[in-house]
Amino acid sequence: MKTKPEKPSAEAKALSLFLMAYKTINPIYKEKSKRINRLWGLVLQEELSKNDYAEEVEKMLSSYGGYAEVVEKTVRYYIDKTGEWTLQGEDKYCQDAKKIADKILNT
Repeated sequence: MKTKPEKPSAEAKALSLFLMAYKTINPIYKEKSKRINRLWGLVLQEELSKNDYAEEVEKMLSSYGGYAEVVEKTVRYYIDKTGEWTLQGEDKYCQDAKKIADKILNT
């Protein structure tokens, strides 16, 4: 029986996508992206607790305005760049992002 690979939380996904989007604008985002990805790797290797990882994600999210702000900035970045929002899925992040994208695209 195969086990599903563990996935980061919606908050971690939001942070990761935000950092990936903005890493071309400022190298600090690239460094923070590497750091958060490295920490997730440590969680998968059971060298870092999920709670410690979640705390780090929350600190970084707070520094950028929180989950909702980060999702909106990421969605807005991609809509401004490509004219559309294409990420789809059933997870919390995708649903939250779609609501924001619909709001942006319909104004």
